[in-house]
Amino acid sequence: MESLSRFVPKNIIVRMPNWIGDLVMATPVLTALRKAYPKAQITAMSRFSGCELLEGDPDINELFCFKRANIFVRHSERRNIIEKLRGGKFDLGILLTHSFSSAWWFWQGKVKYRLGYDCNGRGILLSHKLSLPPKMQSQHLVNTYQQLLAPLGISTEGLSPRLYLEPKEVEEAKSLLYTFGIKENHKIIGINPGAAYGSAKCWLPERFREVTEKLLKNTDAYILYFGDQVSAALVKEICAGLPERVINLAGVTSLRQLSCLIHICDVLLTNDSGPMHIASALHTPLVALFGSTNEVMTGPYNGGDVVHKHVECSPCYQRTCPIDFRCMKKITTDEVYERVLKALEIKNPKLHILTK
Repeated sequence: MESLSRFVPKNIIVRMPNWIGDLVMATPVLTALRKAYPKAQITAMSRFSGCELLEGDPDINELFCFKRANIFVRHSERRNIIEKLRGGKFDLGILLTHSFSSAWWFWQGKVKYRLGYDCNGRGILLSHKLSLPPKMQSQHLVNTYQQLLAPLGISTEGLSPRLYLEPKEVEEAKSLLYTFGIKENHKIIGINPGAAYGSAKCWLPERFREVTEKLLKNTDAYILYFGDQVSAALVKEICAGLPERVINLAGVTSLRQLSCLIHICDVLLTNDSGPMHIASALHTPLVALFGSTNEVMTGPYNGGDVVHKHVECSPCYQRTCPIDFRCMKKITTDEVYERVLKALEIKNPKLHILTK
C-alpha cells in the first residue's frame, strides 16, 4: 500500500455521515483538511437531509448532495452518482461512513485513493484502510473520525465541531421570534424532546411538560419546543394547553432555521440527538439527558451538563427499551429543572427569577 504521508491531493471528496449529530461531529475533519491542503478543492458529499448544515462552510468548495443511496437504488440514480464522482476526478476520498455501499460508490466513481475504516466487508474496495480503534467504545466519535486522517500525517489537535451561520439568518430567526412577542431582553429556553434513533433515547414526555410548567411558574423565560416532522405529534401533545410563552416550532423549521434558533437560546434541554450536537457546535449551554447511549462516545463535545444515571443495563443502544426504561425514569423533574436554571445562570448570572 502506497504511503500517503507526502501525498498532496488536489481534489478531495469527503463522504459525510448520515445522521445529523454524526455529521456535526465530523466537521473537524473538514477543518483539518483545509488547514493541511489550503489550495485543494474540497467537496463534502452528504445526503440532502444534512447538506444544508454545511452551506456556506468556508472549509469546503462544493457540496455534493444526494438522496439516500445504496447499491439497490434505481439504475438511473446509480448512474448519476457514479458519473458525478467520475467527473470530479477526485484524487483522494475519505469515508466517514462505515457502510459497504459508500465505499462501493467511491470505487465505482474511480476516486484514486480511498481512505476509510475496514469494516462491513468493504476492505477490498479501499486503497488505504484502517482497523476500527480497539477502544472505540471509550473514546469520543469526534476523535474516531479524526483518526482517519492519520495516514495523511494531518494534525487534528485542538479541533472541535463547528457550524457556520450567516448574520442575516440569525436576524431572520430573531424576527420570527419577535412575531411571538419575544424580544432581545427575554430569556429563551429551547427544549428538544425527541431523538431520531428511537424512543429509548427520549426522556418521558410528561416530565418535559412538568419541567416546562415549573419554568413557567418560576421564571419569566419563553420556551421554544423543537422537533422534526416525526416528533411533531409528540411535541403537540406536550404543549397542549400550555400558556403563550410556550411556542411549538416542531416540524416547521429547516435545519438552518433550527440552528439559528438554538444559537439564540440561552440554554437547550435535549435528549442525545442532532440538535444537541448543533447546540454544542454553536456553544449554546446545554442540559443533555442520556439513557440508552454512551455520553463518552456521543456526548456534547464542546461541553454541557450531561445527566446519565448509568444503570446496570445502560448503555444498551436499543431503539426501544425492552424492559422498564429505568435509565430515563431515574432522571427526575426536579433535577432537570434545577440544572436548567443553573445553565441559565452560567450564561447570564442576572437571570430574573420570579418569586413564587
